Amino acid sequence: MNYCEVKAEERLEYNQLLDEFILGCKTEQKIGMEYERIPVNKYGKEVVPYEGEFGICELLREFAKADNWDYILDNNEIIGLKKLHNTITLEPGCQFELSLEPQDTIAELKLKIEEIDAALKPLLEDFEIELLNIGVSPKTTYKNIKLIPKQRYHIMANYLWGILSDVMMRETAGIQVGIDFKSEEDAMRKFKLANLMMPFGTAMFANSGIRGGVNTGYKSFRALAWLNTDNERCGFATKFNTNMCFKDYVNTLLDTPMIFINRENIPVAINGRVTFKQFMEKGYEGFFPSIEDWKLHSNLYFPEVRLRNFIEIRNHDCVGGGLEYSVPALYKGIMYSESALEEVEKILNRFTTNEIKELRYNVARSAIHSKIGKTPILDICRELADISFCALKLEGAQEENFLTPLIEMLKKGKCPSDK
Repeated sequence: MNYCEVKAEERLEYNQLLDEFILGCKTEQKIGMEYERIPVNKYGKEVVPYEGEFGICELLREFAKADNWDYILDNNEIIGLKKLHNTITLEPGCQFELSLEPQDTIAELKLKIEEIDAALKPLLEDFEIELLNIGVSPKTTYKNIKLIPKQRYHIMANYLWGILSDVMMRETAGIQVGIDFKSEEDAMRKFKLANLMMPFGTAMFANSGIRGGVNTGYKSFRALAWLNTDNERCGFATKFNTNMCFKDYVNTLLDTPMIFINRENIPVAINGRVTFKQFMEKGYEGFFPSIEDWKLHSNLYFPEVRLRNFIEIRNHDCVGGGLEYSVPALYKGIMYSESALEEVEKILNRFTTNEIKELRYNVARSAIHSKIGKTPILDICRELADISFCALKLEGAQEENFLTPLIEMLKKGKCPSDK
């Protein structure tokens, strides 16, 4: 059989697409975290390149030997490391991302990050590299940041059509949180609420005002970059309705243009010529879809809240000083408490979808100093943090302490960019 062919009995069915989300239903409620930072040289604060004697590739090579990590390769180039269920991967502009195995507690996530950072520290010092807890490269802009040699990133860079897509890919760093769901109903409830919360989360952790060495006038230039990356695959993932279900999300993905597929580890560029629905119906240049194509297509869709076999809440600038743990704490306290869910739904459901969409643009510029309608969002941000704090405190594991840096900052009426 030619590798571009798929047997009739192996053709992808609609129910297989749904299964990818249905199988995510689980009884446990863990918390996941992806933590990106920007590697800069210690003294000039320029982004460290991939190549070179003191580049990121060589750093990964040395760290793999020193701490017993395995290589992640793309066309024989090192693009990351893995060890058990944890990975260190590189974003397009060499942003350094830790993806951690979901844990029961935030303290366990913190311990794992501290362990990896401690092991990295001697090499970072030798290479004179600093990992910045910030949402955008403060000095080097995308024109001076080469893409790493990962094949998919070059295809994406050629395809994404927004005016700030290069900024998003090469300059920005964020923190993402993973939330579990027990059922389809539970997933949709949390998914909807996470979308309503997202602009407030972006505002609270806005930390990317300085870019190219100057003040941009935006509290989160990273959020602005995402708003100008690709309207067909960024922003809200679906239209909200009271009976929203997995099929709504699947149908949105089906109507989204495809970027590429992989065949025998070789990317085949599609560049938006067909949607996934059209790919299922007619194929593309002799290729027909597999479940792996669907998984890849799902991962090349970048809404602010993404549905996988968990809920991925995505649009926060990278922060430090303890605030990096406030991000998962905020959502854990709300999403895993029935009373907290009800309180936050009551607060946010009074706003229309259009008001929430408009707020996404306002918080990029003004963060917590924005308004939704005539309501200052700082008051709402304080409420959300307090609700989460109380819910975590009731659990008795002292995880509410991870929210203290956020609550103290909000009391002062500030976000990280205001510093």
